[in-house]
Amino acid sequence: MKCLVIIPTYNEKDNIPVIAQQVLARDPSIELLVIDDNSPDGTGRILDGMAAGDRRIHVIHRPGKMGLGTAYVTGFKWALAHDYGYVCEMDADFSHPPATLDVFLERIRDCDLVIGSRYVSGINVVNWPLKRLLLSYFANIYARVVTGVPVRDLTAGFKCYRRAVLEAINLDRIKSNGYAFQIEMHFNAFYKGFKVEEVPIIFEERRMGQSKMNKKIVYEAVWMVWRLQLLRLLKKL
Repeated sequence: MKCLVIIPTYNEKDNIPVIAQQVLARDPSIELLVIDDNSPDGTGRILDGMAAGDRRIHVIHRPGKMGLGTAYVTGFKWALAHDYGYVCEMDADFSHPPATLDVFLERIRDCDLVIGSRYVSGINVVNWPLKRLLLSYFANIYARVVTGVPVRDLTAGFKCYRRAVLEAINLDRIKSNGYAFQIEMHFNAFYKGFKVEEVPIIFEERRMGQSKMNKKIVYEAVWMVWRLQLLRLLKKL
């Protein structure tokens, strides 16, 4: 089955040509969809040139910075409309190793969602300040306790879905837009009965550009987990 890798971009002109090449080199069944939020640095123009030279590269331009969650929902709907069997998420900044896509394509044969996890075999994070590492690690413990979802890295943004998972989730009801988006998707997949597996990755801080982390993203994740549990109890997922 065809596999679509979705990468959202905002000011990633230095990273996207290289990461795209490495992603497509993993397997001939892989295609790439990049969703650019009108990057001021010209990422969109670079993407158009790449797509013109390679039919495995697809681009969606959005009018401005609209957030991670809405970018992925746009990508998921596009993937479903174009008959992809597997759909992956990953970042453009090399924090997610493209070689792990090989593992995803192998493991997805036996489960419904494969997550590239920083915490399933210890703590596998490189070049993060201690404060950010502790925030991420304990945020995942908090989210796991509140939601009851037995995933070590609930905020992971590197993963592969089987098509059926995305078809079963009402994408129009996904409300979160930062790292809480990842929690919301994992929550839905688990409580809808899909088989979820974590595989270890080495997460490396971005090589170029600036991190998109901010306080608003953190606060959204803190409250979203309680909203999800309430919706589950009310049977409104």
